[in-house]
Amino acid sequence: MNNPAELVVPRVQAAIATAFGEEFRHTDPVVRPSQFADIQINAAMALAKKAGLPPRDAAAKIVDALNLDGICTSVEISGPGFINLSFDGTWIEELLNAESVQAASKATAVTPAATPQRVVVDYSSPNVAKEMHVGHLRTTVVGDSLVKVLEALGDTVIRQNHIGDWGTPFGMLIEHWLEIGEDSPEAALLVEDPSAFYQAARAKFDASATDEDGFATRARLRVVALQGGDAETFAVWQRLVAQSKRYFNAIYSTLGISLTDDHIAGESSYDAHLAQLCQELEERGLARISDGALCTFPAGFTGRDGQPLPLIIRKSDGGYGYGTTDLATIRYRVRDLEANRILYVVGAPQNVHLRMVMATARDAGWLPDTVEAVHVQIGNVLGEDGKILKSRSGAPVKLMALLEEAVDRARAVIDASRPELSEDERAVTARQVGIGAVKYADLSTGHDTEYVFDFDRMLALSGNTGPYVQYAAARIRSILRKAGVLEQFTGGPDAGTPAGTQATGIAAAGTQATGLAAAGEGGPATAIAVVEPAERALALHLLEFDATLNKVRDALEPHRLCGYLFELAQLFTTFYDQCPVLKAEESVRDSRLALCALVLRRLSGGLELLGIETPENM
Repeated sequence: MNNPAELVVPRVQAAIATAFGEEFRHTDPVVRPSQFADIQINAAMALAKKAGLPPRDAAAKIVDALNLDGICTSVEISGPGFINLSFDGTWIEELLNAESVQAASKATAVTPAATPQRVVVDYSSPNVAKEMHVGHLRTTVVGDSLVKVLEALGDTVIRQNHIGDWGTPFGMLIEHWLEIGEDSPEAALLVEDPSAFYQAARAKFDASATDEDGFATRARLRVVALQGGDAETFAVWQRLVAQSKRYFNAIYSTLGISLTDDHIAGESSYDAHLAQLCQELEERGLARISDGALCTFPAGFTGRDGQPLPLIIRKSDGGYGYGTTDLATIRYRVRDLEANRILYVVGAPQNVHLRMVMATARDAGWLPDTVEAVHVQIGNVLGEDGKILKSRSGAPVKLMALLEEAVDRARAVIDASRPELSEDERAVTARQVGIGAVKYADLSTGHDTEYVFDFDRMLALSGNTGPYVQYAAARIRSILRKAGVLEQFTGGPDAGTPAGTQATGIAAAGTQATGLAAAGEGGPATAIAVVEPAERALALHLLEFDATLNKVRDALEPHRLCGYLFELAQLFTTFYDQCPVLKAEESVRDSRLALCALVLRRLSGGLELLGIETPENM
């Protein structure tokens, strides 16, 4: 941990204990930014009331007991009792250079969390034989970013893709598959256009609803056969799931999502346990029959009529629903996966349902107080009309079509702005920028809020966008390339500089003619000097990387990381405008090149944790 604000907290708390008594040692110092110093301590306000002192007198007692030798150059009391701290520049340099060494080993290298946890993350969750639409984008992207951040901080993360692969619709889908044949063109739709396959089966079902011997009747019997373990029916079901996995994986590959088949834990996984689960709830007196269905009535949930709201565990026809399966999953994740924390990255409309499931699980003893279960609510993606984004036909926008359009739009811009790049380079960059723009736009918005999907805004090179942050990283690569030191800091040959050449005469990787060490070589890195105000502002922000990731971990809010990267890109722009790098004298140039390299590592590392690639050129 190299964050200055967090490092002074124990010292402030020690001073509070000295000034007011040991019982106050763990008082929150209330650290805030200050326009007059680096940080402000506001704890004196609350302590003054408890001690019966004027706030400025309480602040003075804290300052008198405060030991910040070698850390702060100025400690002042201002206003009604604020304590302003200005950090020592030498201390900032020491912290920054330690940060540089850490980041040189790996772009995402951070200090592990003090108390690592075993975390189950439930996200994406598409349905078999159905198209993934824009509504799946956020659950998939937010979930994948959270697992990357948690893993970077040392948590053991268990991904769970709770796909919809069981239940009554599968009788209809299996019967349709058997009628058309596995080798028919229509069967291929499961991968190419799953919605078309599903809609064809649904049309048959609806058209034969009143025919006693028709498709609908046979589909209903297929459900019974599937649940009864009929070999032929089960084999077809397996083919349907396998085909849908191919489709899911195509989406995940395009988006750069870390989910694999090994992470799939669909509804079918729990089917054998549902009857026993219902029996156990009945025996414990937690479930009873209501209108023919077996239900629980967790405390605190009422309908519009003020009556207790039921969670249906077993339907009146004997079938099981989402409530049953979700209870089985939560029990499995605690008992078998031994989770300390369970995250449900699921749409906001499911909040009441999930809270009722969690409440029932706690009542049953399946979700102990030692395990945290959180609904990471996902807001809707809206169109320009402010309504849920749909295609012109009124259908949900297909996710693959949306991603392809993002890449096409990025390619048009790159073709116009960088015609000198090769065809392959432009294709790769277009994919990185287009997909990155979509993901960043999603992640930079609070996950529980709605946002308007706007390609023009997403792909803009200004504002809090993916391309803006990516461009800042590409710009730094260009600076390091011109200095002839890109390979040292990125650990590999650069396409823009012939191997073995150095445009400005700075030493090649493995030598130390100017003291500029190669990243990861184990030698001493060039010391970064923090002299100018723009360097200081950039340094202080770089030192907040670990703290930002911990805030993401605690609050489950990836938009905090986006905000950090956006501000880092802005501060770098200010630094580069005010502090010459390539034209500075040698010692200053080397320091600033090392500072640029650290910014590049944090930009690329942060983007990596968001699941976004960093282009070589833009």
